[in-house]
Amino acid sequence: MNPIRRAASISLCGILLFSFGASAQTRATVAGSIDQRASKYSEIAQTIWELAEVGYLEQESSALLQTTLSNAGFQIEAGVAGIPTAFVATAGSGGPVISILAEYDALPGITQDRVPHREPMVELGAGHACGHHLFGTGSAAAAIAVKEWLEQSGTPGTIRVYGTPAEEGGAGKVYMVRAGLFDDVDVVIHWHPGDRNSAGVRGTLANKSAKFRFRGISAHAAAAPWRARSALDAVESMNYMVNMMREHVPQETRIHYVITSGGAAPNVTPDFAEVWYYVRHPEPSQVLDLFERVVDASEGAALGTGTEVDHEIIHGVYAMLPNETLARVMHRNLSEVGGVTYSPADRQFAEAIRTTFTGSVPSIESAAQVQEFEINLAATGGSTDVADVSWVVPTVGLSAATWVPGTAAHSWQAVAAGGTEIGNKGMLVAAKTMALTVVDLFSNQELIAEAQQEHVRRIGPDFVYTPLVGDRDPPLDYRKPAGQR
Repeated sequence: MNPIRRAASISLCGILLFSFGASAQTRATVAGSIDQRASKYSEIAQTIWELAEVGYLEQESSALLQTTLSNAGFQIEAGVAGIPTAFVATAGSGGPVISILAEYDALPGITQDRVPHREPMVELGAGHACGHHLFGTGSAAAAIAVKEWLEQSGTPGTIRVYGTPAEEGGAGKVYMVRAGLFDDVDVVIHWHPGDRNSAGVRGTLANKSAKFRFRGISAHAAAAPWRARSALDAVESMNYMVNMMREHVPQETRIHYVITSGGAAPNVTPDFAEVWYYVRHPEPSQVLDLFERVVDASEGAALGTGTEVDHEIIHGVYAMLPNETLARVMHRNLSEVGGVTYSPADRQFAEAIRTTFTGSVPSIESAAQVQEFEINLAATGGSTDVADVSWVVPTVGLSAATWVPGTAAHSWQAVAAGGTEIGNKGMLVAAKTMALTVVDLFSNQELIAEAQQEHVRRIGPDFVYTPLVGDRDPPLDYRKPAGQR
């Protein structure tokens, strides 16, 4: 039986195991608060799944989370950092101040119904292929449970939820960090949907992106091509040069692009074309150097094709700064909560969707397991704007099995599972783990002090946070097509 559900009879061994934080009875009460509202939280998450709003355009998703928190007694500050869909929800008073991050943006161009075979929902235009509908709702659920415990126990302290838009390429948190919204926070907690349950220490890649816009001269592609200067030729020339550059960059580098505008008809030479680039590396300084080489390629392409080019920086994020002190606390709580238990219907769905996977995949049973604690600072290939938060405040996160084991992020299979009870159950695992971790930190503030000391050691004495986006305003229209900005 899950120890959260048998707290009344928890053994002395269990009490000693968690003597670093809250009592067994407190833990049962906090987790029970989330269980009691499980159906409500599932409904909220699935509503956001259906909305599938993309970065900086998450009006209804953000409003729903704000209403949920406001109804639970949180004070809401909306539109922070110059971002209409960003918010801060606060409850309690005094110190310490612990915050939980919430995300809720969807990904464009990847849609899927709640079925284990490919069935796009093209009318949506976007889908929660990274599970942020669960992310935001699970974070709200954890914060509400902590707020209730603070009030019932009379424990001093402040719990905040930071509603952070546009994690997918828009770097919403970077602008919130830059605005000083985390300056008085002692610890930050977050989570992310995934195909397994883990709270180890892992690295990420720093990342900088920009949209490169070429302008040329249009003409009839057959009758007068000599009069034209093709913006699409410039994009293709730039891409060719960057692809040649790949042989001559550090091996940890990742560079990707997508042509976001390439013309409307073959017989009209495009006088405008746009390509969006991501440049990644574990070290922010290397990202900046590599990015300038990509800029040079764009200028060379413009020169060679007789076009003009400019670029707009869209986002830039650091690599995650780990905090082992906090990660070990979170791992203990995740181990207590346990993984996701499939019903017969869940298992039937999982077995069906696994037939669409390629290569070797974990067993279905791994969804119910918690991965062993591991410290792996090698970059995983992904990036997140949580990383910028981690450089200014001690930060810790976990992954919960909201997807069928073996599911890749940003896939239709992730959208599908996230729209089912499998996703809802993983969200509740994360919510309980985060809530218990926050309660432990409030109950034993020596843990906060240790985490802060580790943070100072890791950033070093001379570190000054400088955002990779520079001083630009949040790119509120970055998800709009080129012709609608």
